[in-house]
Amino acid sequence: MAETENITILGIETSCDETSAAVLVNGKDLKSHIISSQIETHRKYGGVVPEIASREHCLHIKDVVEQALVQAEVDFSDLSAIAVTYGPGLVGSLLVGLAAAKAMAYAAGIPLLGINHLEGHVYANFLEHPDLQFPILSLLVSGGHTNLILFKGHLDYEVLGKTRDDAAGEAFDKVARALGLGYPGGPYIQKAAASGDAKAFNLPRVMLEPQSLDFSFSGLKTAVLNILNTAKMKGENVAKNDLAASFQEAVVDVLVAKTKKALQRLPQVKTLALAGGVAANSLLRDTLAEELKNCGIRLVYPSIELCTDNGAMIAMAGYYHYLNKNYASWKLNAVPGLNL
Repeated sequence: MAETENITILGIETSCDETSAAVLVNGKDLKSHIISSQIETHRKYGGVVPEIASREHCLHIKDVVEQALVQAEVDFSDLSAIAVTYGPGLVGSLLVGLAAAKAMAYAAGIPLLGINHLEGHVYANFLEHPDLQFPILSLLVSGGHTNLILFKGHLDYEVLGKTRDDAAGEAFDKVARALGLGYPGGPYIQKAAASGDAKAFNLPRVMLEPQSLDFSFSGLKTAVLNILNTAKMKGENVAKNDLAASFQEAVVDVLVAKTKKALQRLPQVKTLALAGGVAANSLLRDTLAEELKNCGIRLVYPSIELCTDNGAMIAMAGYYHYLNKNYASWKLNAVPGLNL
């Protein structure tokens, strides 16, 4: 795919609880990036409430897109295409972004690009590491997904492993809620763990079948809940920081072990790219860096802002869909359970 000058993509992301839009030029110049977060709205409930999320997207999508265009100093006549997440995610949230993108693209007379949320996360690394060389192994760890993905070339993926139950980020949220730490769970667990003893509790590391690259965190989450429930029945106190540290280390141990197993099977891969919200976890980053420092494997990950759901990653993936002329039909619908 040859690069073309002045390709301007508006990316829109509304798969969960972030309303985001970004303008990307020529696949490398991020002209604007706007995120309207709903964290404070959902915090009182300890998690995302789908109906509230979709209503919030309705309230903010117009303003977020307008801000992105103004910040980028472009208008609809300057756009080459509009890229939008159509799955996976919360169906109501997806429909808001999809309806807005369809209307704008149709009115502007430009192509609509349907983007898989997971490929958006994978492409986030190209925003800050444009020199990445294929093949790439991507460890995608977020609230809804834990995947090992072989990125063979642009728009060419193979899922090597995925979660069979709770995703790592989902487990972080549920354990944080059980510990009374707050939402979203990842940052609160990491903060509590900083002053805890990771060896205080002997928690399970579920590896599944010997050859499997799949993940399972439901048993680990249940083990933490059992510790808390047993202590409550006995009237005992639990050292929450120690339990948070033990839990975090157990999650990271599994993620690192599976990733190393995948890399051992793929000698042609020289780059590991972290992606997704849990990619912001410092223990995960530091442990992988230590494990890979003498292996000839380059470790990359996005900045914190680009780890979470965002329109910039959707625009980045959209750029390559546009080059490949992968235009979506006006009948494109939300697919909440979309696979990569």
